[in-house]
Amino acid sequence: MSNKVGFISLGCPKALVDSERILTQLRLDGYEVSATYENADVVVVNTCGFLDSAKKESLDAIGEAMAENGKVIVTGCMGKDEQAIRDVHPGVLAVTGPQQYEAVVGAVHDWVPPVRKHDPYVDLVPPQGIKLTPRHYSYLKISEGCNHRCSFCIIPSIRGDLVSRPIGNILDEAERLVAAGTRELLVISQDTSAYGVDMRFRTGFWQGRPIRTHLQQLCESLGEMGIWVRLHYVYPYPHVDNLLPLMAEGKVLPYLDIPFQHAHPDVLKAMKRPANEEKVLNRIRQWREICPDLTIRSTFITGFPGETEAHFQYLLDWLEEAQLDRVGCFQYEPVQGAPANALAGAVAGEVKQERWDRFMATQQDISARRLQQKVGTTVDVIIDEIAEEGAVGRTTADAPEIDGTIFLDGQTRLQPGDRVRALVEEADEYDLWGVLVD
Repeated sequence: MSNKVGFISLGCPKALVDSERILTQLRLDGYEVSATYENADVVVVNTCGFLDSAKKESLDAIGEAMAENGKVIVTGCMGKDEQAIRDVHPGVLAVTGPQQYEAVVGAVHDWVPPVRKHDPYVDLVPPQGIKLTPRHYSYLKISEGCNHRCSFCIIPSIRGDLVSRPIGNILDEAERLVAAGTRELLVISQDTSAYGVDMRFRTGFWQGRPIRTHLQQLCESLGEMGIWVRLHYVYPYPHVDNLLPLMAEGKVLPYLDIPFQHAHPDVLKAMKRPANEEKVLNRIRQWREICPDLTIRSTFITGFPGETEAHFQYLLDWLEEAQLDRVGCFQYEPVQGAPANALAGAVAGEVKQERWDRFMATQQDISARRLQQKVGTTVDVIIDEIAEEGAVGRTTADAPEIDGTIFLDGQTRLQPGDRVRALVEEADEYDLWGVLVD
């Protein structure tokens, strides 16, 4: 018999990795994971605190767990502000901040002590640990924290400055995941391009050979593992240019997730972001010359304080020129503790909404045109699920849960994780339809 822990994981993939680490340790300590509130001896809620809307979702999740179970331990980004949580839910058992794995596990031990020691013959924990993603893809977190001080962001105050993981540890984890069936690794961090900066790119070791603690060398090593490697949260530092040949050679997926946030220099300056948008356009052209199959995903913010109609139109014009493949957009909202709160020129809510609508309509048209160009081409696909109608998968241009899908009607004998080739027959604004090819 074991005590059971319920678990709710909110927020970004980086928080999901934290949840996997906590669950793995709890399993090693002899706990079982409960799928329901009523069967759990305690519930852990891993919160998100990036935006006020995310904080509300976190508080709502804590409230539901309190109502359904009553024994709740809170961790994650919102845990940095314990008082804000206890003001709403004073009865929570414990509150810990992000990355405080030992404190979370310790709180579980304090309130629900393990009834027995870990038995490796009973508590089967796979070498790759407990995963919350499907077997065929995994998130690989390479660092914590961020050295940027964007005016709209409080991540550095929550998670601290950049701390890179030793490159040997990362590659060991990647190897375990691949051995356990992972076919796609999604490399994540707050700032993936900055990997190794805090270590001055010092040389580490893996399997007896020296490797620099640097994104390029990390990608070269991951590219030898025979799986898809997808890069997220990549700032366009100069050394990113060196990744494009790896993508053209097929060692890393031709996919860059770059959070541009805006295009107008005045708005970027207010955001405390790099503001040379013309240089960015030139680099995008150069990247596509080196790797014609490159997919660029990005996120933007509309309605930032001081954004004028002229600024916004400039952004729309920049989008048309950049022709990005996958784009998300958020309406600006104040975050407690962010410097942007003090900026003048707040944009009215209805104006934010109207600009967001125009932005999404513009990008939808761009996406539809770019996907239409894929009709008649053959693409690589990884299968995610099998439905009654057939298989649902993703191309190299699509990250799970945030990008599009490709539907292979009638293909019910495939399995999740299978990699196949497909001829694209149809496309809409976001998704593709295709047939298998030999």
